[in-house]
Amino acid sequence: MPIASSGGRRRGRQGQLNYWPGFVDALSTLLLAIVFLISVFMVGQFFLSRELSSRDTVLDRLNRQIAELTDLLSLEKSNRRTIEENLQALQTTLQASETERSRLQGLLASGGAAESRATELNTALESEKQATGRALSQVEILNQQIAAMRRQLAALEEALAASEARDKDSQARIADLGSRLNIALAQRVQELARYRSDFFGRLRQILGNRQDVRIVGDRFVFQSEVLFPVGQAVLKPEASGEIDRIAGALVQLEKEIPPDIAWVVRVDGHTDSRPIATPQFPSNWALSSARAIAMVQALITRGVQPQHLVAAGFGEFQPLDLGSTEEAYARNRRIELKLTER
Repeated sequence: MPIASSGGRRRGRQGQLNYWPGFVDALSTLLLAIVFLISVFMVGQFFLSRELSSRDTVLDRLNRQIAELTDLLSLEKSNRRTIEENLQALQTTLQASETERSRLQGLLASGGAAESRATELNTALESEKQATGRALSQVEILNQQIAAMRRQLAALEEALAASEARDKDSQARIADLGSRLNIALAQRVQELARYRSDFFGRLRQILGNRQDVRIVGDRFVFQSEVLFPVGQAVLKPEASGEIDRIAGALVQLEKEIPPDIAWVVRVDGHTDSRPIATPQFPSNWALSSARAIAMVQALITRGVQPQHLVAAGFGEFQPLDLGSTEEAYARNRRIELKLTER
């Protein structure tokens, strides 16, 4: 078959182009190129393997050299330690030799210095004797001081015994004075009780048998309504007569009781249990205290001495009747007068 000179194309029997031979040529060329590349890769791999093998060989050799150097270094350290120990032993021996030589030289020189050494020892012995003498003198002084302190201690013990005796005597006197004081106080209390009885008797005569004034124990009890309006601390005008009579009795009592008897009339204010809260009296405490003070001020204006009066507010906390009725509340709202010692 004829071959086309321009690209290896061939024509068939009918004059058509046949591409198959050209494709085969190209494929052959590509295969040859691939085989070439594989050959180049294998050659490169071969050289690379040789290079790596040579590097491993060199690395092993270096490791062996390092191990040998390490062994040599350890051996050198051991030798150095041995040498140092030997050197130290030699220095110790040398020092001992120097000491022995110095001792021998001292022994040789001691022949001349023995006398001076004996002189020094005698001097030191004399100094020690003088110090011992001074110590003995100090011991003697201390013994004298101890003896003096013992004498002082004995004197102090005698003074203490005398003081204890005086103390016992003083305690006996104090007990006697206390007994006499108790007797005097009892007499004063009895005397005050007598005046209290006289005062109560006069109040009974003055006030009569009123239903709104009662005697509870040692106190005169006035119902609050007799003296004050409900919820207020201003005395009623109609209570003026009662207060005048009470003040007159107190003024007469002040003249009769001796000045050395300490006594007061305590004015106690009481309320019922119902609460109060006003601008003037925020609590029952305030109301009961204000009523007691108003009563005291009224007595003072009528001639009673202030030092014989006391005002106290008890609020709702000292009830006479624990009930919750109007009668109970009325009984608990009260002013009490009590003659007592100060």
